[in-house]
Amino acid sequence: IAMQNELTLEENMELARKFVQEQFVAKGMIADLAFHSPEKEDGGIPNPHFHVMTTMRPLNPDGTWGQKQRREYLLDEDGNRIRDKNGDYMFNAVHTTDWHEPETLEHWREQWAAAVNTKFEEKGLDVRIDHRSYVRQGLDLIPTVHEGANVRQMEAKGIRTEKGELNRWIKATNRLMQDVRKKIKALFVWMAEVKEELSKPQTPSLADLLIAYYNQRNAGAWSNKARTGNLKQFAEAVNYLTENKLLTLEDLQERLSSVSEEFEALSGSMKKKSARIKELKELIREGENYQRLKPVHTELNNAKFKKQREKFETSHDAELRLFYAARRILKEKLDGKPIALKAWKQEYAQLKTEYAELSPQHKPLREEVIRLRQVQNAVDTALRRREQPQEVQRKKHEMEL
Repeated sequence: IAMQNELTLEENMELARKFVQEQFVAKGMIADLAFHSPEKEDGGIPNPHFHVMTTMRPLNPDGTWGQKQRREYLLDEDGNRIRDKNGDYMFNAVHTTDWHEPETLEHWREQWAAAVNTKFEEKGLDVRIDHRSYVRQGLDLIPTVHEGANVRQMEAKGIRTEKGELNRWIKATNRLMQDVRKKIKALFVWMAEVKEELSKPQTPSLADLLIAYYNQRNAGAWSNKARTGNLKQFAEAVNYLTENKLLTLEDLQERLSSVSEEFEALSGSMKKKSARIKELKELIREGENYQRLKPVHTELNNAKFKKQREKFETSHDAELRLFYAARRILKEKLDGKPIALKAWKQEYAQLKTEYAELSPQHKPLREEVIRLRQVQNAVDTALRRREQPQEVQRKKHEMEL
């Protein structure tokens, strides 16, 4: 769990201990808390955090270990227990606590965010954290993938990893997406303002404004090199407008809308593929765990005697927990469909390739937004210069009156 760089180490540790005590120990868990402050990662940003390892088996009032699950026997319409083909009573294993539930994990994440934000507020800091995903927050960003200690250690040693490369690419893409969205939004605001201005009587056309802007720049140029540069920029702006048949402000606005829609479609496709890649990674991991550990579970079911079963459960506790978790997750995700590891892996590889190919498509869109902003700057400047003598003439007329 990440600690906050805005807080001191002592404040972070106090916050973590209180959180573990209230959310885990007070509920009957035994918790092992470890603080970790590794060397700074790329960019020099500290990454202090703490690890919590808890028991998942409840304790009885006398201090002995309780049961993680209890049996709910299946009954027929007469209330009698149902036997399977081997003559054993059929039952469902029901957890005795809610510690494994996704809703409980969500509650813990929410409580940690609330505790941190309360501390920020106490210190008068204008920052907050949010336990929710980007989607639930309404943020149109691509989430990074969890790297883990091994990957971070390799990256710290200069060894570039697949996860590290993917996260670097995702962060760069998010920065680019935010930058382009900001520019597009500003352009729409500007267009609305200029459209209103151009709707006034005797307002010059878009081309006239560009010509006026570059004529003014040439008049103030001190060298042939500067005039040549102005001429080149003017030619590029005119060529851009001509090639895209942007003769009026309405044409320019339609073009910006088209670029914006294309950008959002590309971003949406990337988000969709990213979400599916994460889902497939989980399915592949849990599917492999299920198939690998199913023989262990089968061997447990074949044990006929209670002591034999308990001994086997104790010696294979970690494997069985992984198996039960995999079975539960696959049941929720697949909704009765079969495990298809081969198909999942093929789809995962294909999506990763498609995902990587989407990145270069951002570049031409960003370049066009930059070109639109250059046109914006020229038109804005020309309008301001045009308004100045009109304002002087208006004031002179008022004085004469």
